[in-house]
Amino acid sequence: QVQLVESGGGLVQAGGSLRLSCAASGDTISTYIMGWFRQAPGKERDFVAAQGRNAGSTYYANTVKGRTTISRDNAKNSVYLEMNSLKPEDTADYYCAAAFSPLYSGYYLRESEYAYWGQGTQVTVSS
Repeated sequence: QVQLVESGGGLVQAGGSLRLSCAASGDTISTYIMGWFRQAPGKERDFVAAQGRNAGSTYYANTVKGRTTISRDNAKNSVYLEMNSLKPEDTADYYCAAAFSPLYSGYYLRESEYAYWGQGTQVTVSS
């Protein structure tokens, strides 16, 4: 079982950048599909990005594609979400998620496919 702790959120001006981190413990993330989701105030939690096990294939929501990068450092057992050209509509709580996947090399897009979640880190983008 893996435990996840996000960090790196904060207040940033529109057009700025942030790098969110998700530190994992309890298991190595190399065999996990890792994902990022976000939940804006009063809205449902939405998919942001995912990466297959062993830093495999990646997939991004259309809303962040081209300005967001998901990556991982297996040595540090951490996954990252780098966001550039931030917009006020990126304001949300951002959650790291993990799905154990020793065989499947793809990625998951739905919340229900992830068994492990962090507590979230808040990102506020001011206009």
